[in-house]
Amino acid sequence: MEHIQRPRVKICCISSIDEARLAVRYGASALGLVSAMPSGPGVIGEDLIAAIARTIPPAVASILLTSRQDVPSIIEQQRRTGVNTLQLCDRLIEGTYEDLRAALPGIALIQVIHVTGEESLQEAKAIAPHVHALLLDSGNQSLAIKELGGTGRVHNWSVSMQIRAQVEVPIFLAGGLNAENVASAIALVGPYGLDICSGVRTDGALNEMKLKQFFANITRIASIERL
Repeated sequence: MEHIQRPRVKICCISSIDEARLAVRYGASALGLVSAMPSGPGVIGEDLIAAIARTIPPAVASILLTSRQDVPSIIEQQRRTGVNTLQLCDRLIEGTYEDLRAALPGIALIQVIHVTGEESLQEAKAIAPHVHALLLDSGNQSLAIKELGGTGRVHNWSVSMQIRAQVEVPIFLAGGLNAENVASAIALVGPYGLDICSGVRTDGALNEMKLKQFFANITRIASIERL
């Protein structure tokens, strides 16, 4: 038997300094700051993102969610906001990951893979060697108005489990997580980290009781031995 590893937690859609402090107090290892998106919750201006990022403790990742698909504008966003991690929510089509890493040394890159089916496994395997981590979410890039996150939907975790088993970079699991299903997510997928937005919110605002219960359930499942 082995102990289930306690995953790190990224609280996304942070909209204020107070929300950032609350999430960190309960144990968040990373905070997601959402810039302009074609759809979805949590979007705030870059000036506010920069202001929040300046208050985040050094040990906690400040993550900019970007829908940009070209290297030059992604670089500009990072420099304006001062975050230490970039989460690329769409496919990179102009420039390369190597260009980003060369221009932004010390800045971590997380690529979102929107898990739609078995084809997502091949996409993840192709991208993994070029980034620091993958985030598996439930968006849909083929829609007229793209869904790049924040859908509140659970995707096929069996595909996520295959991705986690076949890539060598850390995997964050996102999409419809909450206090009720997080134990199942950890047991089945075994992710390095969890990403949650709506599951710890009420009417868009971070809910302290939901946050407390979410972290309590993670601690509980991490103490159980896996057969």
